[in-house]
Amino acid sequence: MAVNPRLHFDFGRIVPALTLPLLLAIAAAAAFAQAQNPTSAANPFYGSVTVQQVTNEPLKLSLDDAIQRGLKNNLGLREAENGEKALHGMRNEALQEFLPTIWLTGDTGYYMHNLAAQGFGPKTIAKFSSLFPGGKFPAGFSLITRDDLTQGQIHFSQILFSGPVIESWKVAGAAERAAYFNKMSARGEVVQQVAIAYLRAIADQSQVENAKALVAQAQTLLDHAHAAHEAGTAANLEELRARVQLESQQQALITAQDQQAKDLILLKREIGIDSGQEIALTDPAPYSELAGQTPEEVRALAYKSRQDYQNLQNQAVEYKAVHAVYRSQRLPTLSFSSYYGTSTVNGAGTHGDFVAIGTLNFPIFREARLRGDEDASKAEMNSIDAQLADLRNHIDEQVRAALLDVNANRQLVDVARSNVDLATRALSDETDRVNAGVDDNLPLVTAQATLATAENNLVESLFQYNVSKLLLARSAGVLEQQYRAYLGR
Repeated sequence: MAVNPRLHFDFGRIVPALTLPLLLAIAAAAAFAQAQNPTSAANPFYGSVTVQQVTNEPLKLSLDDAIQRGLKNNLGLREAENGEKALHGMRNEALQEFLPTIWLTGDTGYYMHNLAAQGFGPKTIAKFSSLFPGGKFPAGFSLITRDDLTQGQIHFSQILFSGPVIESWKVAGAAERAAYFNKMSARGEVVQQVAIAYLRAIADQSQVENAKALVAQAQTLLDHAHAAHEAGTAANLEELRARVQLESQQQALITAQDQQAKDLILLKREIGIDSGQEIALTDPAPYSELAGQTPEEVRALAYKSRQDYQNLQNQAVEYKAVHAVYRSQRLPTLSFSSYYGTSTVNGAGTHGDFVAIGTLNFPIFREARLRGDEDASKAEMNSIDAQLADLRNHIDEQVRAALLDVNANRQLVDVARSNVDLATRALSDETDRVNAGVDDNLPLVTAQATLATAENNLVESLFQYNVSKLLLARSAGVLEQQYRAYLGR
């Protein structure tokens, strides 16, 4: 920002420098809220600064550990923190406009002067000839003079009054506060992204364990069918059917293991662990019913706690201050500057010099520019006010939708658990019938497939229920502080 504080306050250059980083941060936050795409190029919250090097031993990782690593290393949060630091620096720049500026200068040099070029030609000098003895200039007098000049000066300048300077300080303060809440919102985003990735990995792990169990069951069924076929008590079709079932379960296991590996890579990318590091998740899938909350209660909490809402409120304050800055450009600006120094010419001793200047700048006429600035800033201010009103309605919508999702997903978990119990009993009964020779293995294969579907539905329902509770905490603005309580840990 090329502003000379010793001369004037160039608000036309200060205001864009103060507001542009904040607008970029807002645009980035809007991009983060778009449809999730697991690439750090599109969404920096899917990336991180890798600090965990690969070790031979598996790294044990709890949900709390993963979230703390994310808060330390996540790329999206790093960018938000750097944005806050940049605005803090710009606020210091605005503060400098209130403070005096003092600096020292010193130089020495050899100078040659042409008196004629400076207005002391022969005719002018002739007028002073009577001052010399005999009315003549000394012999050898030349219009070209030479001297050695050494000088040192201490300078002082300060703006005593400026409306734009005062209002720009308010702009900088509101922008820094907005950046702080943007950073806090980014922390909530990190907690949400990491927690969901961890829960997804837990769900994958459950899917893998279920698939392994079904493979073992299918292998047992194949062994039984093969033995029966060898003994001549079962047709070859029974063995073929059991073999097809085994290979189908093996395919499901391979798919589940592949998905688990990819989801673990995404989790590691978000929290700064090398993708080649093996990790072991230590927390099981949490389950607890959430205490009943009304939309009014959650909404009131969200208005107090949501960082994006507070961010936008501070942006509204910022744009109001920007509007006041443009209005204050009609006021006069009073500044003071001075310097004191000493100089030595040709080694003939030093001589002190002093200058004190008070400057009053008063705009006479640039009404079109001033009105244009005011109209533009007022339009931006009205836009932010409209966004703030819309966000209040959006928060209410999010809270109500999140509560509906929590209630619906809790019921889905109950139904899925009941379905697993029924499918388990059906498989047990059908196994007894096959072992007793009452049925062939077709109903048994069907029962196994039904149980596999029921277990997968339970895992997915539990995952969705936990995610919906996290989203409810996020919509209330308390995710970072209360994610453990919402997950029932």
